[in-house]
Amino acid sequence: MSITWAETWKPGYGPLVRQADTVTRIEDMAQRLVRRGVWPDEESVYRLVAAADRLASAGMWLVAHMTYVRRVDLSGAPLPTEAFKDLPEGHTGGSLNMVPAFVGYLLANALSGVTRSWIMGQGHCVAAIEAVNALTGDVSARQKGRYSRSDAGLSQLVSDFYSYAIGADGRPAAPLGSHAGPDTAGAVSEGGYLGFAELEYVHMPLRGESLVAFLSDGAFEEQRGSDWSPRWWRAEDCGLVTPLMILNGRRIEERTEIAQDGGAGWLERHLRLNGFDPIQIDGHDPAAVAWAILDSEERLKRFTADPDRVYPAPLPYVIARAVKGFGFPGAGTNRAHNLPLEGDPRTDEGARAAFNAAAATLFVQGSELDAALGVLTTHDLQRRPLESRHPAARRAPPPPVRPIPDWSDRARSPMEAIDAWFVEFVDANPGLRVRLGNPDELRSNGMGRTLDRLGHRVNRPEPGVPEAIDGAVITALNEEAVAGAALGNKGGLNLIVSYEAFAVKMLGLLRQEVIFARHQRESGQVPGWLAVPLLATSHTWENGKNEQSHQDPTLAEALLGEMSDTARVLFPVDANSAVAALRGVYGRRGEVACLITPKRTLPQVLDGAAAQDLWERGAALIGGDLDRAEIQIVAVGAYQAREALAAAARLTHHGRRACVTALLEPGRFRAPRDEIEAAHVVSAEALEALFPQRLPRLILTHTRPEPMLGLLRRLDGGPERTRALGYLSRGGTLDTPGMLFANRCTWAHAAVACADLLGADAADVLTPGEMAAVRGEAHPRILQISPPEGSPS
Repeated sequence: MSITWAETWKPGYGPLVRQADTVTRIEDMAQRLVRRGVWPDEESVYRLVAAADRLASAGMWLVAHMTYVRRVDLSGAPLPTEAFKDLPEGHTGGSLNMVPAFVGYLLANALSGVTRSWIMGQGHCVAAIEAVNALTGDVSARQKGRYSRSDAGLSQLVSDFYSYAIGADGRPAAPLGSHAGPDTAGAVSEGGYLGFAELEYVHMPLRGESLVAFLSDGAFEEQRGSDWSPRWWRAEDCGLVTPLMILNGRRIEERTEIAQDGGAGWLERHLRLNGFDPIQIDGHDPAAVAWAILDSEERLKRFTADPDRVYPAPLPYVIARAVKGFGFPGAGTNRAHNLPLEGDPRTDEGARAAFNAAAATLFVQGSELDAALGVLTTHDLQRRPLESRHPAARRAPPPPVRPIPDWSDRARSPMEAIDAWFVEFVDANPGLRVRLGNPDELRSNGMGRTLDRLGHRVNRPEPGVPEAIDGAVITALNEEAVAGAALGNKGGLNLIVSYEAFAVKMLGLLRQEVIFARHQRESGQVPGWLAVPLLATSHTWENGKNEQSHQDPTLAEALLGEMSDTARVLFPVDANSAVAALRGVYGRRGEVACLITPKRTLPQVLDGAAAQDLWERGAALIGGDLDRAEIQIVAVGAYQAREALAAAARLTHHGRRACVTALLEPGRFRAPRDEIEAAHVVSAEALEALFPQRLPRLILTHTRPEPMLGLLRRLDGGPERTRALGYLSRGGTLDTPGMLFANRCTWAHAAVACADLLGADAADVLTPGEMAAVRGEAHPRILQISPPEGSPS
């Protein structure tokens, strides 16, 4: 009598010894799938789970080779000295643990006939994904033909891994990196910042979709905020999510706190207290992972089907217990994180023997692997996309309807103008799921109508308060968590609103998104998700009541250091230009845009047509005659525009011809750093038309002056012809005039700087009292009591 696949599967495979609870669970699952008609018989199910064992073992074998060797031998023969790398490298232990988890995800898809989305928080474990993708043949466009399932193809893969190869263009030469990237088929995030996937995953799948989030125990301890996921998940607008933590108990140099506090049992209790419904499994077994994914979704479906459901939902959470580096020498030790062998196989005979012995245990004969892959390749039969084409990897919402703004000529708060337009925008796009990330006070930041329209998302709304179970405003005093809500919702419409100073805490998350999208562009891919704006308000120049901790332009300065075609930084000067900029951003894709936006009432500088022109050109004349001017003041920011216009008015009153140009998007006027950015920045002709070389100029900037001067070298005629005034890191409990004075950025300081550039005597432009104030010898109220002729009051 022949041996069945069930009997073949039960003992385990390679280093894996099957656990009894896994056997029981798979037996129940097989029976259930047959009863439902998903598979014709149980033997078909066991054939699949046995095939997954073989793929997982082969994947682990290949991961070990990616760390240590420069070529593979598909005969399984021991490798000689010269086959090993001179400098082995790789996050080997975590990658070895990730292989059965990812294969389990593939198995769940094959068993159910559904291609789920996936995200991996531990991006340094990319070797696992690349190894499995190369074995299945589901590779990215740039990898196709390079990493085939052959001696040559897999040797190229292991050779490329940590080769540090660089091309003549200065970019990595191999379509393979140390972290997940655009050339990692199916990847949607680099995962370079541990903990950020934990903040995004619950907001990622749209209703009707499913997603598996591979998470790490180290990230769980590093990044708080993921504990709140049950607070945000709603059956009404969220897809199914399965967070799966690989609990291997080790950081780089020590055990995790979870391991020290009691391991999986402690974690399960913690998760239950936070609203999760945890499931423990054997993390070494792809069948256990597949079962857990399917069981998690069944639990959420039962909750969804209950008409009396009460939130928060008991969100399933898979705890995949594992020994770090399982299946290879050094498992469970600190060495497992990186190079698990005790020595270097290139120079150490004992380490070489240990590698070959472990590789032999993991090795899968070619014919056996081919047969397993044939069983697992069910996509055509089930009419589903390959895993590289999962829904989250193909985000491309339809172009949103962007209403024509209600342009106004009255003094108005830029944030309140945005608030009015954004409500119309949301109403015009009912098919786009909205996420608004809000760390603190949305109404005090001028977004009251938006708050009333969308409501805070809560489990138990308080009567008379803008709260709702299905609210779209994700509020938590954790800047990274609420930014993750918006950045995770790539299938919908997003906005982030924050105090400027506190938004700095979002920088790492924003950078991760910007870098990944930029690398996609460099690989010839076009990110399809709608641009995500961040409104940085209650900002440096208007937030004096909260001390200098709340006065910080670092975020804008840091984002201006990123590639300007993907990280856009905008400085509107009034309400009309703020709305025009926001409306323009929503017409873009695959970009993050930071709008430095005042919330206080300001006079309108531009009408609707001029505001739209400012958005399209990046800069525009807002005062004076450019052709007749003898000096140009460049205003980067709203309060800077007011002071610049006042300074120009005083200069003009005393016979010096000054003009003022508002610079909305400084990044468009920089010297481009590559061909992609060159297509974004303005041409030499456009630059000359806006900023003639003949003119000396003063740059009055919201930021610190030095970063802006460095950015705007194309405008800089040298220290004798170009000066900059900006934030000098001086502040405190000061109002806006006090902040401007403390940082030497008032109209009077600007007028003195202009007079100096013109070789004129500032005493001819300012009164003796004003000059004394500028020198710090008289009270600064003189500059407020006696506004310059022709300037705004």
